[in-house]
Amino acid sequence: MASKVIPWYKKKHVSQVKTDYAYQHTRHVVQQHAERKSSSKFASQVQAQATEAMAEPAYTIPAFRQRTAEETEEYQRVTTNVGKGLAVIQEELHRMRIATKAQVESIAIKNEVRDLMAKKVAVLDDIPKMPDFLVALRPHTVWEKTPVKLFCTVEGHPRPIVKWYKGGVPIDPPNTPGKYKIESKYGVHSLIISRCVVSDTAEYSAVATNQHGTATSKAKVTVKRPSGVAESCQLDLVPHLTEIHPSKLEVTLLDKFRVSFGVEGSSIKLLCTMVVVPDLPNVPPLAQWYRDDKLLKPSKLAEMSVGGGAASLTLPHLAKDDEGLYTLRIFTKDGTTEHSAYLFVSDAAPSAAGAPGAPMSVKAYDINSDYVLVAWKPPNTVNEAAITGYFVDRRESGADTWVQCNDAPVKVCKYPVHGLSMGHSYHFRVRAVNSAGISRPSRASDKVMAIDAAENERLQGTDEGTPSAPGQVVATRNTKSSVFVQWEPPKHLKSLMGYYIDGRAVGSKEWFPCNHKPFRHNRFVVHGLIPGESYVFRVQAVNLFGLSDESQESSPIAVEPALATPSAPYGITILSSDGSSMTVAWKSPKHCGGSKINAYYIDKCDADTLVWKEVNVSAITERICTVDNLTEGTFYEFRIQAGNMAGVGLKSAPSEPMKCEAWTMEEPGPAYDLSFSEVRGDSLVILWKAPVYTGASAVTGYLVDMAKKSSSEFVTLNQEAVSHRYLQVTGLKEGESYVFRVRAVNANGVGKPSQLSEPVCAKALPGTKEIVAGVDEETGDIFLSLEACEISETSKFVWSKNYKPIGDCPRVAMTTKGRTSRLTFTNPDKEDLGRYSVVVTDTEGVSASHTLTEDALNTMLELSYAIRHPVVPLKHGLNYEVLEKGHVRFWLQAVKLSPSVSYRFIANDKEVTSGEGQKISHDVASGVIQMTVEHFTRANEGTYTVQINDGKAKTQSSLVLVGDVFKAALKEAEFQRKEHIRKQGPHFSEYLYFTVTEDCTVMLACKVANVKKETAFHWYKEDDEIVPEAPPNVMSGACALPLPMFSRKDQGVYKAVLSDDRGKDTSVFDISGQVFDDIINGIARIAGASASDLVMQCTPEGIRLQCYMSYYTEELKTVWKHKESKIASSEKMRIGGTAEMAWMQICDPSDKEKGHYSIEISDGVTTHTRTFDLSGQAYTDAYEEYLRLKAAAFAEKNRGRVVGGLPDVVTIMEEKSLSLTCTVWGEPTPEVTWFKNEQEVSSTEHTKVMFDGGKFASLVINKVTPEDSGKYSINVRNKYGGEFVEITVSVYKHGEKIPEPKLGQPRAAVPASTPVPPKSPAPPSKTPTPTPSKPQTPLQSMRSPTPASTPVPKSPTPTPKSPTPTPKSPTPSRSVKSPTPPRFMKSPTPPRK
Repeated sequence: MASKVIPWYKKKHVSQVKTDYAYQHTRHVVQQHAERKSSSKFASQVQAQATEAMAEPAYTIPAFRQRTAEETEEYQRVTTNVGKGLAVIQEELHRMRIATKAQVESIAIKNEVRDLMAKKVAVLDDIPKMPDFLVALRPHTVWEKTPVKLFCTVEGHPRPIVKWYKGGVPIDPPNTPGKYKIESKYGVHSLIISRCVVSDTAEYSAVATNQHGTATSKAKVTVKRPSGVAESCQLDLVPHLTEIHPSKLEVTLLDKFRVSFGVEGSSIKLLCTMVVVPDLPNVPPLAQWYRDDKLLKPSKLAEMSVGGGAASLTLPHLAKDDEGLYTLRIFTKDGTTEHSAYLFVSDAAPSAAGAPGAPMSVKAYDINSDYVLVAWKPPNTVNEAAITGYFVDRRESGADTWVQCNDAPVKVCKYPVHGLSMGHSYHFRVRAVNSAGISRPSRASDKVMAIDAAENERLQGTDEGTPSAPGQVVATRNTKSSVFVQWEPPKHLKSLMGYYIDGRAVGSKEWFPCNHKPFRHNRFVVHGLIPGESYVFRVQAVNLFGLSDESQESSPIAVEPALATPSAPYGITILSSDGSSMTVAWKSPKHCGGSKINAYYIDKCDADTLVWKEVNVSAITERICTVDNLTEGTFYEFRIQAGNMAGVGLKSAPSEPMKCEAWTMEEPGPAYDLSFSEVRGDSLVILWKAPVYTGASAVTGYLVDMAKKSSSEFVTLNQEAVSHRYLQVTGLKEGESYVFRVRAVNANGVGKPSQLSEPVCAKALPGTKEIVAGVDEETGDIFLSLEACEISETSKFVWSKNYKPIGDCPRVAMTTKGRTSRLTFTNPDKEDLGRYSVVVTDTEGVSASHTLTEDALNTMLELSYAIRHPVVPLKHGLNYEVLEKGHVRFWLQAVKLSPSVSYRFIANDKEVTSGEGQKISHDVASGVIQMTVEHFTRANEGTYTVQINDGKAKTQSSLVLVGDVFKAALKEAEFQRKEHIRKQGPHFSEYLYFTVTEDCTVMLACKVANVKKETAFHWYKEDDEIVPEAPPNVMSGACALPLPMFSRKDQGVYKAVLSDDRGKDTSVFDISGQVFDDIINGIARIAGASASDLVMQCTPEGIRLQCYMSYYTEELKTVWKHKESKIASSEKMRIGGTAEMAWMQICDPSDKEKGHYSIEISDGVTTHTRTFDLSGQAYTDAYEEYLRLKAAAFAEKNRGRVVGGLPDVVTIMEEKSLSLTCTVWGEPTPEVTWFKNEQEVSSTEHTKVMFDGGKFASLVINKVTPEDSGKYSINVRNKYGGEFVEITVSVYKHGEKIPEPKLGQPRAAVPASTPVPPKSPAPPSKTPTPTPSKPQTPLQSMRSPTPASTPVPKSPTPTPKSPTPTPKSPTPSRSVKSPTPPRFMKSPTPPRK
């Protein structure tokens, strides 16, 4: 058997148990069933244990079934999959068994209860019994703004009637709609109090009564307000209740002040009207005003009044300190009634363009006899320049002169003011400073006496620096003009003062401030937004040191009401009744919940039984319903719920009891569904629907009555009934509220008046626009168009003619784009005349109308015809130009011509044809029609006309060529004829101009014509001839002078001269001023496009950022920036460049130099930007490399080395003395060690080792012998490193031939483990070279001072190296690297990519 699932809000309430006995007995049966289930569970456990005890031993696999490893793996895989499937099946079967069992048990329980109840009821029905509370009321303590439900169970026969009381006063739900809800089901009676307030704290009682007696149950309800609730000022929470003030007045607030917007220096008044009962002129209610949970007191800055049915707060001199949540609290008989709304105060116009807003919240702390610590809050900066500091001013109380306290702006939001006089009182104010100027002063602080020590409040928090940026920002829908914004607080608060919230419309680049005073909490409602517009938001944190970085932007959000269920319908009225059915109608909910209402559900109730039953299970979409199957003569009540996409909303209040009886009157029934359209300041249109009950004859017309709100004096607006169901009402007073009713008329008289309309205020919506009638400029279509001032996602444009919806009609077409809807007439004529109106659904009444009259239609038809039957459009009318040889061309250009175009030229009323002396032609592609006059003379003066016919379109254009205009044309023609003659010789077809090549070379170029081989071409600058490397080739038709490496030195006047035996021509080009700037911009355009990404390079001096480009010169417009701030060249930040790159070097970097760097290369039109992020790990690595290079450079500079004096090879005759002397250097003074054949040489009589003055080292061998031949070396070393130099010594005997040195000998000077650097007595330079340095051979050493020694360029074959040096030898292995960085190290400039 199939079951049908019905939504909860459509289910019928089936009464299964009708006596209080059902409640008790059902609980007993359920308890017995639970005991049976517990016993069954225990038996199942025992059975499981027994089964486990009887389990068989494990099964052993036979040998013939054993598998290989692969087969076992495949078997396990298959088994696992099968096992999983079986487990799922078993689990599903187990779940189904449990569900079936539970359902069967539930049915059994219900059947058992029903049987027992039937038996019990039969016995108890006839026994009289007084009321008795089986379940009494219990006390409740709840938080404010939460609901509470009081319930009790009563028994008695006959069934008792229960009434509810609060403090002994009966509770009447219809008088307080939405506040109380009373229910009674199955003997359980309940009272629901929605959204409790403090005034709901009272003793509540339920009184049950029948004919045998009365019973009462009482309980106390206490409503508490959470601590800190006032902080959530944007979530409809209110300040703390400070104290209770007894009052016997009943106060009801009527018109309440809304969210308000003010400007510094102006005034504003917050007003609430109210009804006071009793209204005693001399005893007004007690009213208190709060701002952000702080009680306000009357003063010059806050004027308060209460009385005359209103309470007001006037702020005569607004400042940003006044921004906040304002709450009016009035003490009443039942506690308090209150209302809150936010006041926004924006900055006044700055004293100078771009100057910041004024600071706020100036207070004095740490008060002493001679100084006071003044602190304040910084203003928000959105589009202004950053704040650079603040000036603090003081003024003695009673004086008018302000004295500036600090000479230089202070950068933090606090300042100690010294030099105060003991016993004197002072006021303080603050002004903010940025690059554009100084702000307006803040509001003065309260009076402070220099000896007053009462206020001991001190500023908390010593963390320096601004807080970190707030976290993720989330914006959600709130209302049609506001958005709820919340964000994560910063990770580092650092004495946080609050937040500034900024907003920006999607598609716009301009940010606007949402608040002008730091807001303390991380959630905020942004008001005053455009409905339907999309916005993004960001947040900044504020403390004494300024504003944090901006948070990330929120996701875009459209300004729409938050999605919720609709409010309750209202205004239920009866339209017809026939004795067995009643037709009722109602009004739409005031709040649709952000989506279209698509369902209504109706409940009915017999006024005697008070049992509510559903009328419809399926949704009703219209606001009218006929309820059938009613009992004639019975009174019924109805209540209705509305549903939308979010669900079903609250039920309406029950209608007035309506008697079901047949209507027999001859007059018509009431009209219904009164609505309003086109509400303006002095008029509106009221619409209604025809009555359902027409009476004895058809309805012939309607009368409309109007009265002011709260007045019962109705005035009939139309003395004669109108036949249509709408009426335009005029003569209204703007801002006044009115109510209306409609009466239908037939031949038998005037019928019942309709239900009163809702009060409507005669005031147009902000930004309201009217319907515009026009003609499409492209198609010629006649249309009506409306741009809505507000719209929502579900809004639709509904067009009507004479207030009847148009729908699908072949005479018109409706299109909608964004906020604009257009009604286009397909074939307009007199049938389309009438009043057209449009209503935008799901808005606050956006609508408009327009009456299309015959005159207006005829005017638009003429314009439409002109558009649809246009003349030939001309780009240019008839004009003339003088050509070379003195020919004159008359021409015009059409936007478009077809190949079948025809035309004719008329000169002085005579048609001109193509022939001798003039040529006439046209070009369809370009649309040009022309006539060329070859011999232009005085006879050609006159008027010229061209007539064109192209299909249906035609046009003509004339030119009057007489008087001075003709003389100028004739003069130009004669000049061109002479110029033609000049060009018979060599000449410039194009004079000098410049171009910039891809390698940024500037070329001065020109084009020549009518030249020959003998034609000479010369270049000059300032009359000095320039001879280029490649001589000009005039036969090529173009000549160019390259200006490579262009810079300011190339400014001047350049001249090109072309000449031969036929004549001479000259072109001059002045490179200066704007021309020079244009050339630089041309170079910048190419260089900027070729610029590489910024490259970081570490040097011993610091960190260098380099940008390679095709060419760089200091004249280029380049800007270096750090964190968006421009960098000027200084000792700390050096800016420079070479022809190939621009660089910026950070000398001795520190943490302050972290951040985002960029270079901007501007060519006057485009700015080419290259960036580099020097922060995080990149900065850490760079800083470590800089320290390493700095240490290495220092070591390289100071290591020990041989700076000159030693040869590579020495050849000497025996018995001669050999002196090897060199100059060494190092800081500190190096140690010098001599070696022979890798063995240390000690000083002896034969071999003397000397080191004089820490500078000159020498090895002297007296009377050399062949045994002294070998490989000598010197090791110069200190703590920073050293150098190892080898010398080959050959000794020959007297009379022998001097041996020739062999090629391939080792170099003379070899740094330890490094290639030989160039020897120089000067220490190496700190500045790295831009290109790698190459190893160089040491300079040829001087001859030994001994005459007999003969150095030679190359040494003979060196003595083979000895085996591994002995441990005693201090000479390091030549393969071991020196601690000194290699001397052939590349320049820090990386190779270009």
